Amino acid sequence: MHPREKLPPKTFDTALAYLRGHAFDVQPMPGVADQVQIRKHGCGAVLGRATNGGITYVVRPGCLVGGEIAALVDRGYQKFLKTSRLEVAATADHLRSLHAFTEELSEAVGVCDYYNLALGTVSDLYLYDRLKGRDTEAEAAPELH
Repeated sequence: MHPREKLPPKTFDTALAYLRGHAFDVQPMPGVADQVQIRKHGCGAVLGRATNGGITYVVRPGCLVGGEIAALVDRGYQKFLKTSRLEVAATADHLRSLHAFTEELSEAVGVCDYYNLALGTVSDLYLYDRLKGRDTEAEAAPELH
């Protein structure tokens, strides 16, 4: 295949077959049609069948913490894993596992690999303390002329 040729988009069913064939744990979501939770490397995500038969993320990839898929929160000085019940500091092992999981999952569902994603993990939420109140401080600062 020529490098510029596009691959046909993967369907939900072909992605699930690929995932099962590559040691992912694939479980249907209880009580929800056409959604599955996938797990590997201590991480998980929830995929759903799109209306066109393709794939959509219902819950983005994250590390499993207390049985839940945690969101990755970047606070500028540290990354954290946040669930509905708790928040823990993310370790280098967490981030390596999440990066490996996300790369394998992207291959399975046919998502393009972008440069910034290939460099490392991307957080779900960025909360930098140093930015809190920045706008009000700038307005209160005296003008220098």
